[in-house]
Parts: sequence; structure tokens; C-alpha cells
Amino acid sequence: MVFLSKPAMEQFSLQFSPFPLIDLSKPDAQSQLVKACEEVGFFKVINHGVPFEFMAELESEAIKFFSLPLSEKLKALGYGNKNIGCNGDLGWVEYLLLTTDAADSIYHKFASIFGEPAADRFHCVLKDYLRAVKKMACRILEMVAEGLGIQPRDALSKMLMDEQSDSVFRVNHYPGRAEGGNVIGFGEHTDPQIISVLRSNNTTGLEIWVKEKEWISIPPDQHSFFINVGDSLQVMTNGRFKSVRHRVVANSPRPRISMIYFGGPPLSEKIAPLPSLMEGEDSLYNEFTWFEYKKSVYNSRLADNRLGLFEKIAAS
Repeated sequence: MVFLSKPAMEQFSLQFSPFPLIDLSKPDAQSQLVKACEEVGFFKVINHGVPFEFMAELESEAIKFFSLPLSEKLKALGYGNKNIGCNGDLGWVEYLLLTTDAADSIYHKFASIFGEPAADRFHCVLKDYLRAVKKMACRILEMVAEGLGIQPRDALSKMLMDEQSDSVFRVNHYPGRAEGGNVIGFGEHTDPQIISVLRSNNTTGLEIWVKEKEWISIPPDQHSFFINVGDSLQVMTNGRFKSVRHRVVANSPRPRISMIYFGGPPLSEKIAPLPSLMEGEDSLYNEFTWFEYKKSVYNSRLADNRLGLFEKIAAS
């Protein structure tokens, strides 16, 4: 576990400053999305079309699960506690990490542990939530594609809609810290996929690194979603969009629950700058498949500059 001293927190966890808030129902949402992806790589969306009851019901099911004894949780497929990845990263967090195309196998595994009624409920709530969030993520990517003049309109979203899409879903639980102090819940990193869609309860903790100089605390909003540009989208736009570095600090007596959909391409998908966006520019990145990048990420630490290995400048 990594603890932050009070002076360090005062230096790096600065007061909230404005970040993009985008109303997806407004006529200028398309241009606002592009601007947010270029300038920050992070934004909040409202009027997103995901029913609040889907969010609340899945949060309720997550709370039930994380309230179970550790011995029971350890039986669940995808459960982890404090260890993040396989390379020594630790955090004040426990989580469920699930592939989005494995709902049926998840159901059978949970049914064998918790009984059919509880597994049934979790299965239905999870499917409703993922269907709605995936639809929103694809809508955002299509609006972005239109804003950039990319043809066809589904050039980005089709990778999430593909039957072979390697998308994953994660539920994080950061236990409350009654003793106070500041501890890293989830260390700083960028997300490797195309797009990340995060929703949390009303407990603070999320911070983003902006302008290469400061951590900004993001006020929670259980009714809205926060969107991160992923490494793959940064590459596909040849660096025009920014994959935002972020972390979670566990410093509240209240537990934090966050639910993140990571929209990823098929494993065989080639990731490279889109020709229509190059405009005579040289590519900043060597082409790679999503499988190659995923493998590289798996073998790295959270805070590593994982795209660095695929930058043409670094390779020359």
C-alpha cells in the first residue's frame, strides 16, 4: 500500500477546477466531445440515456457481493483483493473483473456459489446495465467519428459491437477508512482500451492528471458518467486525442463503489493512426494488434508509459 503524506496531498491533490461537462442531447455535443478528447481526454456526460435504475440496481448488487465474507468472495470468478495485476501494484481496493461476453458462464459460476436466485438477479441486472452503457459508448464514438470526419460513421464503434470485441467490465470497492489518512486506492495509470465509461456512487476519490502538472479531484455524481479516452484511441487519432492519466485516492470514511466498462477491440484488430486523420503527417506509432498491446500492458506496472514502447521516436 502506498500512503501519501499530508504535504504531498496538498501539493498534488489540488482543488477542483472545471473540466468538460457535455449534455449529449444538445446540438453542439458532437463538437464538444471532440474538443474534450483533444484537450483533456476526460469528460462528464449527462442526458446519456442510461436509466438510473440500472445504475442503482447494479450498485446494490455490488454492495451485497462485497459485503460477503472474504472466503465466499474468493470463490467468485474475477475477484481480486489489493493486488492489481501481476507486477507488484497494490491498492486499497477489492474488485470483480469480468469479460462482457461471459455473462452466461458468470451466471453458472455464481449460481454454484450463491444459489440460483441471487445469481439470477445479478445476471439480469448486469446484462441490462452493460447493454445500456455499451449503447451509450458506441453513440459517443459515432459522434466523435462524425466530428472528425471519419467514414464510415461506425469506424470506431464497430470494434465494440464486433462479436469478438475484447471488452471488459470492472466493479471496484474501496472500503471506507475510518482512521483517516490518505492511501492510494488504485495507482495512476491510463486505460489501454478505446474508451472507458465510469460511474460511481457519491464518494470522492477519482483524480485526473491535467496539463502535465497537477492532480485534479473529480467530484462524484451518481447520476452521470465519466468518459476516459484510452490508449488505443490516442493511437488511432495519431495523438490528437489524449489518453488521460488517472488514479483513485481512498481518503473517505465512506466506501466508494465504481463500475467501469472498458470498450476494447477484437484481439486481432490492428491499431494504427486512421489514414483519414493523417493529412500528410507521419505516424507517431508503429502498428500493433490489440493482442500485442494487451500482452505488453499485462507485463508492465500501472504507472509505466505503456505506449512508449510503440512510439516511432522511441524505436528509432
